[in-house]
Amino acid sequence: MTKTGGQLIVEALKANGVRQISCVPGESYLAVLDALHDSDINVLVCRQEGGAAMMADCWGRLTGEPGICMVTRGPGATNASAGLHIARQDSVPMILFIGQVQREAREREAFQEVEYRRAFTEFAKWVVEIDDARRIPELVTRAFAVATSGRPGPVVIALPEDMLVDAVEAPVALPYQKVESHPGPKQIAQLGEMLAQAERPMVILGGTRWSETAVKEFEAFAARWVLPVACSFRRQMLFDHLHSSYAGDSGIGINPALAKEIAGADLVLLLGGRYSEMPSSTYSLIESPYPKQKLVHVYPDPSELGRVYRPDLPIVAAPEDFVAALATLNPPGEPAWAARTERMHQAYRTWSTPPKTGPGAVHMGPIMEWIEANVPQDAIFTNGAGNYATWVHRFHRFRAYNTQAAPCSGSMGYGLPAAVAAKQMFPQREVICFAGDGCFMMHGQEFATAVRYNLPIITVVVNNGFYGTIRMHQEREYPGRVVGTGLTNPDFADFARAYGGHGETVEKTEDFAAAYIRARESGKPAIIEVKLDPEAITPTRTLTQIREKA
Repeated sequence: MTKTGGQLIVEALKANGVRQISCVPGESYLAVLDALHDSDINVLVCRQEGGAAMMADCWGRLTGEPGICMVTRGPGATNASAGLHIARQDSVPMILFIGQVQREAREREAFQEVEYRRAFTEFAKWVVEIDDARRIPELVTRAFAVATSGRPGPVVIALPEDMLVDAVEAPVALPYQKVESHPGPKQIAQLGEMLAQAERPMVILGGTRWSETAVKEFEAFAARWVLPVACSFRRQMLFDHLHSSYAGDSGIGINPALAKEIAGADLVLLLGGRYSEMPSSTYSLIESPYPKQKLVHVYPDPSELGRVYRPDLPIVAAPEDFVAALATLNPPGEPAWAARTERMHQAYRTWSTPPKTGPGAVHMGPIMEWIEANVPQDAIFTNGAGNYATWVHRFHRFRAYNTQAAPCSGSMGYGLPAAVAAKQMFPQREVICFAGDGCFMMHGQEFATAVRYNLPIITVVVNNGFYGTIRMHQEREYPGRVVGTGLTNPDFADFARAYGGHGETVEKTEDFAAAYIRARESGKPAIIEVKLDPEAITPTRTLTQIREKA
């Protein structure tokens, strides 16, 4: 029986367990859209390709399975590159299908033509163009394996328009098999010896390829050894923040006390993450290439071990496999650092207690306290980039796995598309997007997607009227010389209502609780605009203080 290339693409997706895709439709892959009509794959139609790609990233981030996005050629593909870059830097499995010009027109700069193997090699683990429809089952299944193996990441598959309508005989697609890597018994034993000899150990969790089971098992291991544990930048959901071993997050605006402890540790266990520029405070907490601390680096891709830091003990393993191997590793006695671990946890609790006041009539500290007391522990928080995100990262205490979706790459505009994807995947859970006014407008049009599919997300837009992070840096480096950071915004509550959602405006701290409850009870996608005084640029310093110090 012959099938078209479009039908073979959809069959390969189903064989590999795909339940949903995000897309912006295009004439370059009409044959795939037609095949989707007869499938049970859920199609989320988005308003811009960058938002569609960010939704696919969020699916990959929360499940460990590749998120799937489909876009058209040229402008559609370049729009999607924002989400592709996030998935690459954050090690998230994702597959981006791009419609391509017909085969006979290639290399002529045909309508919307891009040579994706040249354009996207830096953004993806693998870029392939399928010329022969008979190879679709092979290459699509391979894409799933590449996206999930070693260090996960995005794969790009270009689909020439005429190839998709070819009717061919092809083998039935088979699902990909995960490639696992296991630590050796000698490596686990050596780690136990290094821990037993340490005086000031430190664990830093990060990266992907975790599971809820692995998180729980590592919490139990940390409790047995009384180890202080930090989470890498925007990976705070990897450890219960109220666990007695939790010491805080290693990222932008790190607690100075935690930074001192990491820099002064005699043994650091990096588990799951690369510990790149942001969490390492520009490679100052652990020096590159030769750390002062003894370093055990556990990572699923051998090409990353020794790339930035030379480890004393490199272990090629994914977090889930490594943590399972720790079950038999027990301390020889009462750890000598127990008091240090307790001190670090108490320092975290103090650091994560929000301030009560600040400039203006709206104070984010009490708002965060209310959220902590009134939002379920399994609520999913999403955000993009900006100073507003500090209120979530520093003051929200993550208690459970799979409750955070935020870009380590620092990309703006991520929070709203991610919230749409998270709510579509977990409709029974509360999903809260935090966004600044600048961040929200990057992909705010995806609020229409939330309305179309009846996904009642709650978006808190922290509006201070400018690109806050850049303005802060501007005042610090070039005080008083303000240019390029002011913004003119819509009424965000009216914006929500115009799209068919629920809108609220908060101009006083005490109004937030009622506004949030009304948003929740509306059953609609909602926006709560919080009008924050521009002076409240950080939790501890005003814009004027930053300028005067500079």
